[in-house]
This record gives sequence, C-alpha cells and structure tokens, in this order.
Amino acid sequence: MSATIRLVRPEDAEETAAIYRPFVTDTPVSFESQAPDADEMRQRIGAILPSYPWLVCDLDGQLAGYAYASQHRPRYHYRWSVDVTVYIHEGFRRRRIGYALYASLLALLPIQGFVSAHAGITLPNDGSVGLHEAHGFRQIALYPAVGHKFGVWHSVGWWHRLLQDPPAEPSNPIDLHSAQADPRWLPAMAAGQVLDTQ
Repeated sequence: MSATIRLVRPEDAEETAAIYRPFVTDTPVSFESQAPDADEMRQRIGAILPSYPWLVCDLDGQLAGYAYASQHRPRYHYRWSVDVTVYIHEGFRRRRIGYALYASLLALLPIQGFVSAHAGITLPNDGSVGLHEAHGFRQIALYPAVGHKFGVWHSVGWWHRLLQDPPAEPSNPIDLHSAQADPRWLPAMAAGQVLDTQ
C-alpha cells in the first residue's frame, strides 16, 4: 500500500468529516456536540491553511487520517505557539499513521517560525498520550472535570513540546505559502513517509 503525506485539499472535506464524525458522536475525545458536515469541514480547512499546516495521509486514494496545527490563543503575543491534533480513520488505527503524520507536522512547524506546540487530551486516552509522548511532548497541566459528555465528567490534560530553542528575538511566523519556498519544506513533509504504515 502506497502512503503519501500531503497538504489537505478542499475536495478532502467529505473524507475528513467522515474520519472526525465518530470522535464526536461516539466518544468524549471531542467535546463538540454536533459533527461537522463536509461544508463545515471545508470552511475549517480554508480557515487553517493560510497560516498553519493541515496534513492528510493518503493511502492509495483513501484518507487514513489527518493532523493539523491551529492558533493556540488569539492574543498577539501568543503567535509563536500552536495547538496540534490528529485523527485517524477507524479502519487504519494501530498502523503508525498518527505517528507518521506528526513526524511531518512537527518538522514543518519550525520552518514557519513556531516555537511551542500544545495538545489537549481528554482522559483517559492511553493511545493519544503514548503518541504525543513518543514525539517528545510532556504533560504540563490537568483540567479536572472540565467537560461533561455522555453523562460523565471528563478531565483534560495538556501536553507541551518545544519545536525549537526559543530565540531571544523571534521573527514573526511566516505563512504556509512562504514556508513552502524554503528548501527544508519538502524534506520535512516527507519526514513521516519513511515510516512503515503496514
């Protein structure tokens, strides 16, 4: 099976919505109450892509999962920090798809000038915790009983990883289009593709 990690496209909206849907309807992983349809997912893709990478793993024309970065907080001086997340199609779990997607995503973000990555994980979730810690994330916070879903209170842990050494005088992060002109972009995009996803 041939795996390609690439930037998401608008035409991927239906498949990404289908991957995400069970996390909303069947699990506490997402605190959303209604799963977005393809049109809403297309809007989300359009809102993310100018500034942050949204990657998909394409296995012979079928999307096996996706991962993306997004704004950590809207206030100006948080601009070097991102939140990251990954979702894997239920038919492709336990095949290192998430690990591969994060390998590429976390290699791309420093090229844009981002310094810190954060991930919120609804607990318990040993798989997600293991994935993040395998990529160097460490838990920095716990929000106990912060959300209520399916009749149960859920806690959320926050994990953090430096993407690069914090510069004394950081330049503003660059947009995705500008980053793609950097010679480091293609090797970073391919970072996850060397991994075995069988």
